[in-house]
Amino acid sequence: MKKHILLPTDFSDNAWSATVYALKLFNDEECTFYFLNSTKMKASSMSNISNRLLEAMSRTALDNLTELKEMAETTNANANHTFEIILSAADIQVAIDLAIAKHHINLVVMGTKGATGAKEIFFGSNTVRVIKKTKQCPLLIVPDNFNFEIPSQIAFPTDFTRHYSDRELKYLRELIELYDSKLRVVCILSKDKLTGVQEYNMTMLESYIENYDYSFHFMPNYAKKTEEINDFIELLEINMLVMVNYKHSFIEGIIKEPVINKIGFHPIVPFYVIPD
Repeated sequence: MKKHILLPTDFSDNAWSATVYALKLFNDEECTFYFLNSTKMKASSMSNISNRLLEAMSRTALDNLTELKEMAETTNANANHTFEIILSAADIQVAIDLAIAKHHINLVVMGTKGATGAKEIFFGSNTVRVIKKTKQCPLLIVPDNFNFEIPSQIAFPTDFTRHYSDRELKYLRELIELYDSKLRVVCILSKDKLTGVQEYNMTMLESYIENYDYSFHFMPNYAKKTEEINDFIELLEINMLVMVNYKHSFIEGIIKEPVINKIGFHPIVPFYVIPD
C-alpha cells in the first residue's frame, strides 16, 4: 500500500537531514512525500508588517518549497517516490493536522531542531508541540545530522503498566517488517518483580509480537530512566527508539523539560512516537 509521508520544513539543514533519512528508510516503498511550510508568524511579529511584505514572504516560501522538491527529485532518483509541496498560512500544528486529514498521511517526519535551534535544546519548540498535539498518525523525530543506518535493532521501552491496543502495535509491527528488524522490549524495574497486571500486559504484548524476532530485557532502576535507555541503546547497538505517547507516559516527562542538562536525555537515534 502506498505511503503518504509529511515532511514539515523550515528549510533548515536539520529539516533536510530528516528528509534524507526518510527517503532512505522508505527506499523500497512506494511513497508520496509532502513538503510542508507554514508562513504563519506570531501576532507580536506581525504588528509592523505590511500585506505587501507578507505576500513577498509567501512567494519566497513557495520558491523555497519548489526548489526543495526539485532537489529531492534530483538527489533521490527513485521511481518509488513522488513529491508534492504544501504552503500554509496556518499555524504549523493546524497546518499539519489539515495535511494529515486531506492527504491521508501515514507518518510525519521532523528534525529535532529548527533553523535557530541551540545545541543544548533537546527538541525545538515546534517539535515539542507536534509531539504533544499530533494524535492522528505516528511521528518520527530524526536527530540532527544523523547518518542513515538500517533499523535492524528497535528498542521499545515499557513498564508493562498499560495494555497496548492492536492499533498502536500495528504501527510497531509495520516498522519491524520494513527491514525484518529485531525488537528489543526493555523494562526498567521499579520493584524486584512484576505485579500481576504487569505480568498480564507483558503476556498480551508477547502475543502481538510472537511472529517476530523479539526479546525482553529487564534493567535495575540504577539511574534516571533517560540515562538507562541511552545505556541500553549503546549496549545493544539500537538503531531506533519506539514509544507510545499516552498520558503520563515517559515521553510526556521528557518534553515537559526540554533542556539536556536537566533531562539527561538526547535523541542519539531516531525516535518513533506512536499516538495513544
